[in-house]
Amino acid sequence: MDYNYVFSLGKLKSDALEEFGFKAIDSENYAFSTDISRGDFKAAFSLSPKTQTLSVDLFDNATDEKYFLFDMKNVHNAFVETLRTEVEAIIERIKEKCFETKDIKNEYIAYLKSQFSAEPDFPWEKLPEAFVFRCKNKKWFALVMKIKYKQLGLLSDEDVWIVNIKAKSDEIENLMDNTSIFNAWHMNKKHWITILLTAITDFEKLCRLTQTSFELVSR
Repeated sequence: MDYNYVFSLGKLKSDALEEFGFKAIDSENYAFSTDISRGDFKAAFSLSPKTQTLSVDLFDNATDEKYFLFDMKNVHNAFVETLRTEVEAIIERIKEKCFETKDIKNEYIAYLKSQFSAEPDFPWEKLPEAFVFRCKNKKWFALVMKIKYKQLGLLSDEDVWIVNIKAKSDEIENLMDNTSIFNAWHMNKKHWITILLTAITDFEKLCRLTQTSFELVSR
């Protein structure tokens, strides 16, 4: 099963992989394995920084055969879910030890205030964790809010801070990498994009795109 979403949560600290227990298979791939379910199964992790992939295969230690039910997303019986929970706990440890997951929301808000002489506006009483920054024409050019990673199509149920900003329609397809820049969540996808406010985001690029949004909305 693929757990590639971890690369959307933060920056990989390659020097921490060996300390965690990963072994280099070659110059581009790492592997780590550990027993789960009281030793009945082996979870084999494969990680590639180059392709930004993390996958897990489960093997029955009694037969050394791959346990395919683990990979079948439509299978939700109690035993399989228990195995997935154990694997996801290991994924959380990998994320904690091997990824830098700092959020840059506060740094970004400070930039918005300074660069655009703007203060956050909270237009939705029932959404205190959603606020906008407006141009002089009262239209917003940046919507900052907290959503679930899964709302961007990622597996994680964790919360993440994002910003929706306007972009040039003919550039949106090339901008999206589905790692830090996504189709706009809950806004017109022809004109807006969603950017994660996490450590993986290129902050200088974020600022340039925000400047473009300000100019587009100010027209």
